[in-house]
Amino acid sequence: KCTSNVLLILFAGAFKMNEEGGGEAGTGGAPTGGETVTGGYDYRKLHNFPLIKYSDMNEEMRVEAMELCVTACEKHANSNEAAAKMIKDTMDKKFGASWHAVVGEGYGFEITYEVKNILYMFFASSMAICLWKCA
Repeated sequence: KCTSNVLLILFAGAFKMNEEGGGEAGTGGAPTGGETVTGGYDYRKLHNFPLIKYSDMNEEMRVEAMELCVTACEKHANSNEAAAKMIKDTMDKKFGASWHAVVGEGYGFEITYEVKNILYMFFASSMAICLWKCA
């Protein structure tokens, strides 16, 4: 039996660090490329860890999907389309057909997905990855 939910998320801006070290969401002013923040640190190198914002997958699938997303984004750092294709193709092979992936910055979406088959995460400061299954 296939049940589905609708998820609406608007990713309007990047997450940037303020001078006290805390976060500030939705400002859209996060450094990109070689820009630096207070203290002379390269922002993308300093915050290069995955952050799962929402997921209803079981633990095993979530860990595998997160590792796949990180690997794809590192391998295809200059091509979000290639990273999304790698994620989709691998998930189709491992967990059956009808997986969808979106990789990018500054986008919003509303999707219908199968319950227990969605992952929404951030990687490399402002890169957002949404992965879901919908047959």
